[in-house]
Amino acid sequence: MIDGIIKWSLRNQFVVIVAAVVLMVWGAIEGSRMPVEVFPNLTAPTVTVVVEAHGMAPEEIENQVTFPIETSLNGAPGVRRVRSKTGIGYTVISADFKWGKNLYRARQIVSERLQQVRGSLPPDIEPPTLAPMTSVMGEIMFVALTAEEGSDVSPRALRTEADWTVKRRLQSVTGVSNVIPIGGEMKQFQIV
Repeated sequence: MIDGIIKWSLRNQFVVIVAAVVLMVWGAIEGSRMPVEVFPNLTAPTVTVVVEAHGMAPEEIENQVTFPIETSLNGAPGVRRVRSKTGIGYTVISADFKWGKNLYRARQIVSERLQQVRGSLPPDIEPPTLAPMTSVMGEIMFVALTAEEGSDVSPRALRTEADWTVKRRLQSVTGVSNVIPIGGEMKQFQIV
């Protein structure tokens, strides 16, 4: 069969060239009308929750913070899976929704679930916050502020510098969606 197609093509070269030109023109027209994304979204809609729990060990955070939030999010409509990463003083929980789910609706669902679970979380932790909407193509950078060994710079001074100077300067850079300082001791002003 292929031998017959080759022989016919060699005998009718003009028809083959005209057909090729017509197909190329048609392909160029269709290609120019097709919506093309340079960086297509490669992930399902994901909502990320960040919780800071100063002074708590990862095991405590896992039991008292991460597990209740994960349990609440697992039953939410449209959730495919819930993942978490717990460290010293913080936890990051990601809820992946089904493909095609509206991201704003997904964020609303997660916000409602966080309000429901807020009463069962320890009272001394900061309220859970939703991370900004970013795609998998976004770059995440971790920056650490350290003091030289033997210096008199306290963890509180480092955290204050991170909150009041570094965070504000990084957020003023174009393309930076959010900066979340974690760790150290937060400076507090109390009126008694």
